[in-house]
This record gives sequence, structure tokens and C-alpha cells, in this order.
Amino acid sequence: EEKRQLIEYQLKEQLYNWPDAQRPRVIGKYDEHGEWEVHRSEWLLPAAGELTPAMIARVIAQRIGKFYTSETIMARLKFLEAKEAALARPRAKVARIPYFCSGCPHNTSTKVPEGSKALAGIGCHYMAIWIRADETMTFTQMGGEGAPWIGISPFTETKHVFANLGDGTYFHSGLLAIRAAVAAGVNITYKILFNDAVAMTGGQPVDGQLTVAMVTRQVAAEGVKKVVVVTDEPEKYQTVTGMEPGVAVRHRDDLDPVQRDLREIQGTTVLIYDQTCAAEKRRRRKRGKFPDPAKRVVINELVCEGCGDCSVKSNCLSVVPLETEFGRKRAIDQSTCNKDYSCVKGFCPSFVTVEGGQLRKKKPVVQEVLSALPQPQLPDLDKPYGILVTGVGGTGVVTIGALLGMAAHIEGKGAAVLDMTGLAQKGGSVYSHIRLARTPEEIHAVRIAAGEARLVLGCDMIVAASDEAIAKMQAGSTRAVINGDVATTGEFTKDPDLQVPTRDMADSIREACGPAACDFVDATPLATALLGDSIATNLFMVGYAWQKGLIPIGEAAITQAIELNGAAVESNKKAFDWGRRAAVDVASVERAATPPEARPEGQRLSQSLEETIARRRDFLAAYQNDAYARRYEDFVGRVRASEQARAPGSTQVTSMVARYLFKLMAYKDEYEVARLHTQTDFLKRLESQFEGDFRIVMHLAPPLWAKADPVTGEPRKREFGPWMLSAMRVLAKLKFLRGTALDVFGYTKERRKERALIAEYEKVVAELLEGLDPTRIDLAAEIASIPEFIRGYGHVKDRHLADAKSREAQLLDEWRNPSRAKPAKRIPIRAAA
Repeated sequence: EEKRQLIEYQLKEQLYNWPDAQRPRVIGKYDEHGEWEVHRSEWLLPAAGELTPAMIARVIAQRIGKFYTSETIMARLKFLEAKEAALARPRAKVARIPYFCSGCPHNTSTKVPEGSKALAGIGCHYMAIWIRADETMTFTQMGGEGAPWIGISPFTETKHVFANLGDGTYFHSGLLAIRAAVAAGVNITYKILFNDAVAMTGGQPVDGQLTVAMVTRQVAAEGVKKVVVVTDEPEKYQTVTGMEPGVAVRHRDDLDPVQRDLREIQGTTVLIYDQTCAAEKRRRRKRGKFPDPAKRVVINELVCEGCGDCSVKSNCLSVVPLETEFGRKRAIDQSTCNKDYSCVKGFCPSFVTVEGGQLRKKKPVVQEVLSALPQPQLPDLDKPYGILVTGVGGTGVVTIGALLGMAAHIEGKGAAVLDMTGLAQKGGSVYSHIRLARTPEEIHAVRIAAGEARLVLGCDMIVAASDEAIAKMQAGSTRAVINGDVATTGEFTKDPDLQVPTRDMADSIREACGPAACDFVDATPLATALLGDSIATNLFMVGYAWQKGLIPIGEAAITQAIELNGAAVESNKKAFDWGRRAAVDVASVERAATPPEARPEGQRLSQSLEETIARRRDFLAAYQNDAYARRYEDFVGRVRASEQARAPGSTQVTSMVARYLFKLMAYKDEYEVARLHTQTDFLKRLESQFEGDFRIVMHLAPPLWAKADPVTGEPRKREFGPWMLSAMRVLAKLKFLRGTALDVFGYTKERRKERALIAEYEKVVAELLEGLDPTRIDLAAEIASIPEFIRGYGHVKDRHLADAKSREAQLLDEWRNPSRAKPAKRIPIRAAA
């Protein structure tokens, strides 16, 4: 029994008075001696969590071993013990934890002002417990949201809290909690998160009729002190009737000051946050039942500083890392973007919105005749065949199981599918257990046991390298087809330097299956480039695995299952076909997906130190002039000569200086931002990415004209129409004024500091070279890489600069006093800047 042993106790109670000679022995959580089956440190039948087939098998084997021995049983036990030992060893892995969807209203609505705390509720917003762990604390049962504060408040110095309450829960029973809070007279603000759907369980509508206007009247009748509506569409309330008189409607940009006002009010207040669920928007847009604004966000990665402020402002998973020649930047994943637009609030001039038009449809790629592909030898079904599909929630993993199950049914085979999802549709881990057999009667267990997966279809490497998936692999019998392109995790929104250990995870999979049994293919970029949407990735993976002879179902049945499913039929069939082609000749598929001429130059990484220096020299010549570029090249040349003299064969310090002196010298002032927007291939790439009648809108906060936010004091960004591009073209040509007496921008504090940083860096590097020897290369390289952490614009850059300088002082102290300095914690250096 899982969890408590209820039936075991009842059964023993029934048998207790039987004669000793007749009373059977009952073994469950406890053995015949009244002891737990094993020592507490190794419980095989734990009182919490689930019982896997392997756990139960080991207990049964122990009992059988008391009167019978079997080599087969012993071999299986040894395998299970070896697998557990392997999983217990430390190894690199990352947890894919559920997260708010891209554009989810909870990304904004669950924020609280500095110094405040929130109580979690039941719903998708419950995830704030780990997404905003420093702000959001304990939760309670559905309908009890905020009620614990009634008991806590008299015994704490905290004067006020917020409580998150979903609209579905409010309708169900949450209003009673508000009533109790009013009756108790506690200081609490209920945030009723009105997102128009019960999103956590699949997007069902609320049970009955519920509108924001109704909620305002209901809570006012309960006696709350104040009600405010915050929404992303305040204009729609101009025609809304039935609102409680005196209820203010504010834009979501005003959420912070609204919350600050409410927390100062004595008693119970209510903030209704009205914004439609992002997942529901996406579903309704596909059906033509929700407005789909012709507006998309694009980031110019050359202007981007990689500071991550856009992720801080939006908390959005569609803001993804982009590795370039000049460091890690940001890009918008157009396939997953739900058009929330919060990311443009990031304090950075790299954001533009394309208004009007649409994403350019992919031109049909001339696909080789698929009949020329060899027909694979499909596996025999002499015994049930287990396929474990691992992936990310919301990307169609469950659909793969449904399609393969239907295809097997079409062929008259037995099929059973078990999907392990939970909150996974919110970007968490998904496991689909697929069991295939000649007849349904041959399938005795749906869940794949330890070591019994014949194929692991890793649509996401992070999930494929998890303990749950590794446990299902066995060298000699498991084949793995893994998507080598790793989607970012929610942790990236908080840690812009997050490094997913893809190489180590791949090694874990190879160790579990055997090196020759693993295929890695960058399926996501290939499928997206070929078919225009990353959702095609999983069918691409199925096609790849099928062509490798790893799926015991015929092509005709799979095709028919895709047609019966009825969703994106042609795209899914093409994805399957392209996956087949990749299994035979991946190079031809890569050429078809992204021809060499379509690859931006900045996204091609240098292959040598010489190329690194040359590309940056050319960049600086375009940035300012040839003399400026020669200054850079000469300094790097002197560093290289000195390093060779003091540490022959080493180029580590030179490599860091080549990257980070360039970064400081190419500081992005007004002239440079204008140049990067107008004199590079950025506008040309926009033309190739979009079609139709569109206009480009810039989102800027010009230092000399930007107004400060009255609450935060930070400069506010404004929208500038296409005319700004004309102004930028003129401004870019005035770069010769940079650093002269006529450079009006150069007099600002930020520009003076940027120029000073160059001289400071050169001075530090000179000091490093004086004391350099082979034993101090690593420390010198780390000090030389400090500018990596100077990122952003304006106040964001100031914050990063302060942190970087603190780190530099610590490392320089270690450099100057090696005998007494406490070694600083090493920070991994990315090989790009």
C-alpha cells in the first residue's frame, strides 16, 4: 500500500483471533517480527510517496529468498542495486521545475512591493512559492486563502500581508475567507487573480457566471475597506456596467503604487487583477476567438548587454539566451511568445516592436524524395516494447503518446500509455510511458520498470538525464534519441549566467545506455527553421527514431494517426518526414534549415584567438575609426607577447583581455546604439523575418530626456515611431564627435565612467603581467574577465558595476597578497564576451 498501511491493519485485525496454526502470516509495511521490512535508512516500502515496481519486486524477492534461490532473481536484484548506486553518485543535473507560462498574468500579479510578503493560494499562482520564494510564503486549502493570517497577525510585528486568491477559488469558496478576514479586522489585501479560466487543471471556465463587476459588488457588500481593479486593458472598462461605485481602474503598470497604497489601509482591502490566462489566449487565438494583435517584440542582440533586466521585469520564459560572438545575449522565442509585452520594460534600447504585418511564412524547402530513404528494420514484438518519452510540459509530449498508441491500435497491436504530468503543462517535466505488444493481453503493467525502456525519446535532455529517466535505461537493451538543443529553465529568469551542464548530462545518458546506443540531434532549431514553429520538434524526433528502426509501428499507421488527430496535420507529417531525413543525412537537413548565407555574422563564433582579435579590431574600426582599432590591437599584442615570455604556451590571459578590453572600448553610447540599429544587418533581418505592411517602433529612455518613474525613480521608457530610425541614421554618422568637446552625450556621468573604465582596466592588466607566472594564470585570467559582469544601461549598469568592482577588489587582494589572502570563490568564465 502506498502511504499509510490501512488495509494491512484491517486485515491483521480480522485475523488476530484465528488459531496460531491457521492464522496466515501477513507481510506489508511490517514483517512477521513487527519490524519495518528493512532498516529505516533504506525503507523499501516507505510511508510517504509512491511505490515503484522495483521497490515491490525487491521486497518480494527478499521473501522468496527465504525458501528459494534463482539466478534470474539474483541478477535482477543486482541490476537494481547497481542502478540505485549509480543514481546515488553525484552527477551534473538540472531540475526542470514547473513555471509560469510565457506571458502569464501571474508573472506580474504575484509581485509585491519591497518589504511586503504574500500568502500563496491554490491555483497556478501557487508556483509563486518557489518562483518568488523570498516574497511568497505558506499556503492553505482551497478557499482558505489568507485565513491563517487571522491567527498569525496578533503574534508578529508584520503589520500587513497580501493573499493570492484565484477567480475559480473565489467562486468556489474563497469569498468566505474574505468574509472571515473582514470580521476579524486584520490588515490584509486579497489579490483576486481574475484570469478567466481554471488554468491549472486544463483551462476550464469558472463553474458559473462571474465578472469583475460582480466581484467588486460582492466584496464591497462584505465590508472591505477599498477595492481597486488593475488590468492590462483599462480602456475596456469605459463600457463596463454594474461596477461598485468608487472602484478605481488602474493600468497594470501602476500595480506597485496601488499595492503600496493598499497596504497602508487598516483592515481588509481587495485588489482585482484582471488579465486573461496566457494559455487560454493562445488556445482561443488558434480558434479565432480572441484578439491577436499584429505586434511582436524583437531584440537587437548587438545592442543587448545580456544584463537580464528584461527577464526581471517580465519573468517570461520566452526571453531566451542567445550565445553570440560577443557574449550571451537575449532573444524572443516567437514560437512560445504570448504577446504580453512586459519584456520591453527592461531598461535597454535593444527592444523594438514590429507593428502590423506578420511573421514571414517559411518558403517551401525543396525536400528530397522521401521514397529514396531506406526502409528501416522495425523491432520485433516478441515481448512488450517500452518507449519512454521525456519532455517539457506544453510542448506536445502527451500527444506523442496518444499518436503512437493510436497507430498501434490501427495495426491491431496492443498499446498502453501512461502520462506523468502533474503541473508539468506549466513548463515542468513530462514522462510518457508507452508500452507496445502484439496483443493487449501481453501488457501486464503500463509503467516502464527500471531498466526496461527499449527506447528513450528525449525531447528534452534535462528531463532525459533525470533520475526518473536514467533509472529506466539499461546498457545493452536501451537506445536513446535525444534532442541536443536544451530549452531554458525558469531559473534563467533569475540567473542570467545560468549554465546548463549539457555535456555532463549527455555523458550520464551515454553511461546509462552505452555510448553506441545514443543519438543526439539538435531537433528544436532544425524543426523550427524548417516548419516555422518549435511545436514540430517532437514529431521530428519521432521520425528520427522511427527511421533508426526504434519504433515497432509502420509508417502508414503513424501517418493515419496524425490525420485522425486532426491538428496541424500537414505540418506534423512534414516534421515526421524531416526527422526521417535527419536520421539518414543530418547535414543535408541542416543546410536546408539554415543556409550559410542566412546565419547572422554575430552568431558565428570565432574558432581561434587570431580570429577573435581580428573580428574585434574590425568592429572597433566601424565603431570609431582605424586608430581606435589599432590601439586595441596593439595593447592585446603586448599582452600576448608578455604572456608568452612569462608563461610559454599559454594564451588564457590574452584571450580574456582580447574579449574584455574590446567590451569596454565598444561601450554603447548614443552613437553606437544608433549605429547598431541602422548600420548593421538588423533591419535587413527584420525584413526577412516579417512580411506585410509593418512599422518599427523603438522603446527607448534617452538619458537627456527620459522622465523618472515617481515610485522607483528609474527613467521611464517611451515609444518612438519609425521617424526615430531616420534620426538614428543621422546620429550614427556623428560618431566622430565621440570624446571631443562637441560630444554632448560624453559629459554625462555614465559616459565619463565608461571612458575611465578602459584606462582602469589597462592599468590592472599591466599589473597582472608584471607578476604573471605559470602558477598564477587562472587567477590572472579571472581578474581579466571581470568586465564580463559589467552589463546593462543606466541604473542597471551601475548596479552590475558595483558588484563587479567589489569582486575585482577581492581578487586583486588575493593577487597582491597570495600568502595571506583567503582565496575567493571561483566564478566560471564564459568563453565569449
